[in-house]
Amino acid sequence: MILAGMALILCVLGWLVAGKAGIFWSLFIGLIVMIITSGIPPQAVLNMHNARRLGFEQTPKLYQIINQLSKRAGLSFSPTLFYIPSQGINAFSVGQSENAAIALTDGMLRSLNYREILSVLAHEISHIRNNDIWIMNLAEAAGKVTSLLSLTGQLLLLINLPLILMEEYHISWWIIAVLIFAPTLSTVMQLALSRTREFEADMDAAMLTNDPVGLAQALHKLENPPVSWLDKVVGRKRKSRLPSVLLTHPRTEDRIERLIQMARDSEDRDHDHSFPVLPADFVSDRLRMRPLKRLLRKWF
Repeated sequence: MILAGMALILCVLGWLVAGKAGIFWSLFIGLIVMIITSGIPPQAVLNMHNARRLGFEQTPKLYQIINQLSKRAGLSFSPTLFYIPSQGINAFSVGQSENAAIALTDGMLRSLNYREILSVLAHEISHIRNNDIWIMNLAEAAGKVTSLLSLTGQLLLLINLPLILMEEYHISWWIIAVLIFAPTLSTVMQLALSRTREFEADMDAAMLTNDPVGLAQALHKLENPPVSWLDKVVGRKRKSRLPSVLLTHPRTEDRIERLIQMARDSEDRDHDHSFPVLPADFVSDRLRMRPLKRLLRKWF
């Protein structure tokens, strides 16, 4: 419904700028923009973050998890894992189908335990399975073309401003309002779409692992990273409280609340223990830290 709303705004702008033919051209240009943005190789995005590929010999247990989660998600392939030398606690997925990849930061591998890493990987695999990357590319293309058409329409109004002032042309105020506020409305809808995809990925991840609490714990750590000594001396910056309508992700407390409620609803059901909860030191034991240190010495 959100994508249909964005397409409707795009068609209305196309009609205002160029009549009936503008509807066709607006959709056509949007399709071209989507093809171009989708054609950007995942490796280009990973290179921007200085990501390095993790081989199976370096993290065999992580790849075992990825393979098992991919099978449970119904994927015919397993995403490739990448390592980002950053202290931030983060993970993201790029690409589609066989070229899909999941990037994990150093901070996430060191701060989260096995149970939480498992849930984060399930969240990213859910994004890949649900084609969320393609959906968001489509929404971004619609937003860009909407902004372009809005700018074109406003320029046409400026060019014809003398005639409008001389009352030779009459422009309805609602047309002017649509030209001005259409990009903003499209952006708000794009953000809403992103939040719905995040909620959906949370729910799918919880079903893949049968452990909503594990993802809730991971989200809590993502929202409340460890405080360094410098933060204690200087003072941590207070997080801005933007309205939820302006956020790409739902508020963490809302996501955690949904997951906890999901766990409560499933307390009386049978659980699949395919993914047992291992000790919190699983990450250091799994990576053994020596291969990771060799990589760090090589890259820095």
